[in-house]
Amino acid sequence: MRCVFSQRWIDNSLEDTERPLGPPGGPPGGVEEWRAISRVLKSPGRVAVQVLDDLVTTFFPGECRACGGPLLRTGASPVCEECIDSLREQAGTLCTRCGEALDFDGLRFEQQYEEGLQCSPCRMAPPEFERAAAWSVYEDRMRELIHLLKYERVRQVARPLGKVLAQVMETMAVQGMPRELVVIAVPLFPSKERRRGYNQSAVLADETLATLRGTSWKLVSAHRALRRVRDTDSQFELSASGRRRNLKGAFLVADPAAVAGKDVLLIDDIFTTGATARECARLLKQGGAATVWVATVSRAQREMVAPWKTRHAETAAWNAG
Repeated sequence: MRCVFSQRWIDNSLEDTERPLGPPGGPPGGVEEWRAISRVLKSPGRVAVQVLDDLVTTFFPGECRACGGPLLRTGASPVCEECIDSLREQAGTLCTRCGEALDFDGLRFEQQYEEGLQCSPCRMAPPEFERAAAWSVYEDRMRELIHLLKYERVRQVARPLGKVLAQVMETMAVQGMPRELVVIAVPLFPSKERRRGYNQSAVLADETLATLRGTSWKLVSAHRALRRVRDTDSQFELSASGRRRNLKGAFLVADPAAVAGKDVLLIDDIFTTGATARECARLLKQGGAATVWVATVSRAQREMVAPWKTRHAETAAWNAG
């Protein structure tokens, strides 16, 4: 039998051995600690959940589908908290329009655009969407989680990823996105959706709406407003121009009334070259949408070129040596 105990109990036990006893005649640990203990005692449900988690994971251990480690919580999620916590937000200089990581060619245009840095494709052919944002790069653990959702039918992975998408939306709201939106998932072709059993983008969108329910957001889902009417070839091995040609005529705004005059949020799992987001946004704007925004859990970034200043400094140091 494999025994798995929650780290929370271990941490609490270690902390208990190091806490001060408090002033003589007072509660152990001082007034503040006693108040904290009182709050716990007043919340028996929380203690019961912790006990249940430890009992179930000890006698019926499960393994994380992403890393193979033990699951320390009961529930439907097949992914451990460590894997979810490892999904780091993107860092570095990103295009303010599509979220592409900028190399030194993009950085030299910094002083020329008041609206912020933009990549070459967004400068030369601005997309119809206002802004596209993703939580993390499509690699490592994020790649594994999306693979579980899309190809292994582990639908429960959408729950933690939906929470990540909610954080993306909060960041976009700070950057100007309205909080009252019509939410549309990028559609799959019907036969492909039947084979998969669901549209992973729609599942992600629904989990995100559930996460934000009861908050200041006013969100209405309208997934059927946009339809994929042509089955396209796999986008994986196509060039950027090939992807755009592949998507021509693939989508249709089936319900213009649902988007007319509305601010629309388009949700997908991965933003690769942006061809899908561009085509969907173009059609939604033609269908009467006031603005279109794009949120994804991951972004496939091309290999970065070292900034010119860094390369110049390395060359100078080499010559000096």
